[in-house]
Amino acid sequence: MIDLSIHKEGLANNIRKARENNIIIPTIAQMQHPETIPEKIQEKLKTVGLWDVDPLNLFRITWKNQAREKGGLFQAVPNYVEIPSGLSGVPCRILAMAGKWFPTGCHKVGASFGCLVPRLVTGQFDATYHHAVWPSTGNYCRGGAFNSKLLACDSVAILPEDMSKERFDWLKTIAGQIIATPGCESNVKEIFDKTWELKQDPSMMIFNQFAEMGNPLWHYNVTGNALSDLYEAVKRPGDRLAGACFTSGSAGTMSAGDRLKEKYPQMKLAVGEALQCPTILDNGFGGHRIEGIGDKHIPWVHNVRNTDMAIAIDDEDSQRLLRLFNTKDGKKYLKKELGLDDELIEKLTWLGISGIANVLCCIKMAKYYELTEHDVVVTVLTDSAVMYESRVAELNELHGAYSVQAAELDHNLHMLGLKTDSLIELTYAERKRVHNLKYYTWVEQQQMKVEDLNAQWYDTEHTWDAVHAQAGDLDELINAFNESTGLLKAL
Repeated sequence: MIDLSIHKEGLANNIRKARENNIIIPTIAQMQHPETIPEKIQEKLKTVGLWDVDPLNLFRITWKNQAREKGGLFQAVPNYVEIPSGLSGVPCRILAMAGKWFPTGCHKVGASFGCLVPRLVTGQFDATYHHAVWPSTGNYCRGGAFNSKLLACDSVAILPEDMSKERFDWLKTIAGQIIATPGCESNVKEIFDKTWELKQDPSMMIFNQFAEMGNPLWHYNVTGNALSDLYEAVKRPGDRLAGACFTSGSAGTMSAGDRLKEKYPQMKLAVGEALQCPTILDNGFGGHRIEGIGDKHIPWVHNVRNTDMAIAIDDEDSQRLLRLFNTKDGKKYLKKELGLDDELIEKLTWLGISGIANVLCCIKMAKYYELTEHDVVVTVLTDSAVMYESRVAELNELHGAYSVQAAELDHNLHMLGLKTDSLIELTYAERKRVHNLKYYTWVEQQQMKVEDLNAQWYDTEHTWDAVHAQAGDLDELINAFNESTGLLKAL
């Protein structure tokens, strides 16, 4: 469970600093139901840009923002892209909830909020003393640095040196310090090694998304319920929610699947990874290009016992489709040959590299289970193509100028041609095999307790269920914090 014990001195410092910087903190309930956000805050948001470094943007940590760069408020149904059968090659409906319309253009502001705020409103993190350290394979440290700035906290962003240029350029304007570690998105251990160095300084507080239970708490309560809201809003008579697929970065979004399985017990939950680094599939290792996910280990926060399937995606598929969706000739093919309308073609730019991989997981699941037009599979789009314009340019340079013929080939080879290879339906024994891999990273290297590892498998009531239920306790602490600053009353 998340430690919510109060540290009075740090809490007093945080309250004072929040008052000085006009910081009001939203609750998890308000992220689920943004229509309940006070009207005076909503009125102020009408003049605030989505990416502005303004504490008011904490209230835009929700899947239900309007799709507007500035001044947007909230809507009942989350932003999403429905992948048509003519594009996917499968008859089932695929609904992909879009992270583009969060501040920073990525839902990781939510996961990082879930990790930082419990320690902030308890005083365990003292904003006048500590630095918030955000180890990441890319987007999480962006969200952490952004939230730190909004919450008047100093930040340290850690990410692999091979991540996209856009990430580094933006971080230079936000983070207090940036540390680039060797390798690509699968080089997670190098990130962890750097955090051990930083821990020698007591002012450095690590918020490791792979181990912080605030990550699954946020996704279970916010992402899981948002996906349910989306499905309920757009389902047709006779539809059933058949599955959900999420690539495993920190595995935080897998807890959204935990929530969905409680509401729709018949559905299947799949975890995705890169074929070039098939850790879950066959204990494999290697580098890959699906930016936004990280491998070679099983995240501490992944509830493996509740995962039905593991699917590996070839990183070449996601790269080729990125170019298809984000070039002039690619869009021409989508319009002229597939008959997609302009609105949908524009929405396909909402798919970043890991979002494309998520959609490909949905297609492979649909083929494996032979899903029909009455079945619905859901996923999320972590970020959008905005973060990968330099990657598209690199692909053009590597493969030459794009054409409508190349677009047709990419669509047929890298989407329609997907097969049910490189996946596994997890039996009880296979799930336990994957769970047991946590030992080597977390117990041997990161000093977690083997008793806690066993509890995750044998005692879900007092581990996963207990964490998910802590949202109510956290909201009480947030409300008490806001009450102490007096800012909410003074609006």
